[in-house]
Amino acid sequence: MESQTQTQPHILVLPYPIQGHINPMLQFSKRLASKGPRVTLVATTTISESVKAIASHTINVEIISDGSTESKTFDTSDSDEYYENFRVTVSQSLTKLIETQKSSKHPPKFVVYDSVMPWALIIARELGVDGAPFFTQSGAVNAIYYHGYKGTLKLPLEEPTVSLPSMPLLGANDLPSFMADTGTYRALFSTLLNQLSNIDEANWIFCNTVYELEDEVLNWMTSQWPVKTIGPTIPSIYLDKRLEDDKEYGLSLFKPEMDACMKWLDTMEAGSVIYISFGSLASLGADQMEELTLGLKNSNCHFLWVVRDSEHRKLPTHFVQETTEKGLVVSWCNQLEVLAHKAIGCFMTHCGWNSTLEALSLGVPMVAMPQWTDQGTNAKFIVNVWKVGVRINLDEKGFANKEEIEFCIREVMEGESGKEMKKNSGKWKKLAIEAVDEGGSSDKNIQEFVKKL
Repeated sequence: MESQTQTQPHILVLPYPIQGHINPMLQFSKRLASKGPRVTLVATTTISESVKAIASHTINVEIISDGSTESKTFDTSDSDEYYENFRVTVSQSLTKLIETQKSSKHPPKFVVYDSVMPWALIIARELGVDGAPFFTQSGAVNAIYYHGYKGTLKLPLEEPTVSLPSMPLLGANDLPSFMADTGTYRALFSTLLNQLSNIDEANWIFCNTVYELEDEVLNWMTSQWPVKTIGPTIPSIYLDKRLEDDKEYGLSLFKPEMDACMKWLDTMEAGSVIYISFGSLASLGADQMEELTLGLKNSNCHFLWVVRDSEHRKLPTHFVQETTEKGLVVSWCNQLEVLAHKAIGCFMTHCGWNSTLEALSLGVPMVAMPQWTDQGTNAKFIVNVWKVGVRINLDEKGFANKEEIEFCIREVMEGESGKEMKKNSGKWKKLAIEAVDEGGSSDKNIQEFVKKL
């Protein structure tokens, strides 16, 4: 009989080195490993320090060069040169890694690569290994980028609304920001469109979403490609509880202040706190921060607000001291632990896809304040499709004023429609848990993939 090591397929998982991409792919790795394969997370040097902490008995970690000399935060400088350097360096170091691994005791059979690196498929296949892209954004957003890539969605936009197959009617502010304003972040935009350049060649396409959340657009996608939903990629303890030591993402590029958060939340009544966070990359202007503080004060709600260290100077002086009765401002926290706390009544979010999925999976209604990239599309679905939140309307200068902020908070926390949102949130929470539990839509897809290997 063959030994376990020979029959156990080895899968390499390669995320793009930013927090919002690493976490979902790390969680997917844990799910894969729970079904039997050997899984190695391939991290690049930018995040090597943070990643060393996550190697466990279920996941192996290998570090390859991405051209950065030492660990530093993600370079958001939008340049073709940055992406090109990244591609060239990672192509070489990935090739080297696969070649080395092929002559080891555990030759890799498969590479799951971040969809923003479509060139990884070419490298893997040249070395006799198959591969599949992992899309970290919603099915709807991937479909919109596909229409942009194919030219079926004409850019710049000619009409105020866009009608695409299997999707609600979309206005300009419901599309990914680069599409409404094609002059911004050119290099990043072309990287996002190019994700779809070789989508027709993949035998598997993994998407971090839940089939039941986006069934219409996913049915359209699966009619053309082998799309498999595997989400939500959230630690098992918050969902099906089947993976024993899967209690947290295990990787944070920021230092969370958890004790302070939880102790404070424990003193609050159920559903009385609004939690505010705009994620790991978004940055608000000082004027917008001030308007937000006024809207918060006027709503008279208790709040827990994550303001990253780099953003802290934008808070009005004395704001923290003046609101100690009502609120707590921290530099970072474990968002899942906060959202799962009974004191949280609502989540004011930038609508990044990970945050959106977390709120849906934990049954928390939202006040949507999208900033850029895919967030406007996610906000559209939060309000109009899943009906679990309200969206802050911006004035003609693209500004969210204090009256609108206060109105939206009150709507979710106190309004009649807020009750409906809470009910809907409970429904999606149940569906998210079922999807990853035994026999659920995502569980079946992961099981089928492992079996085929």
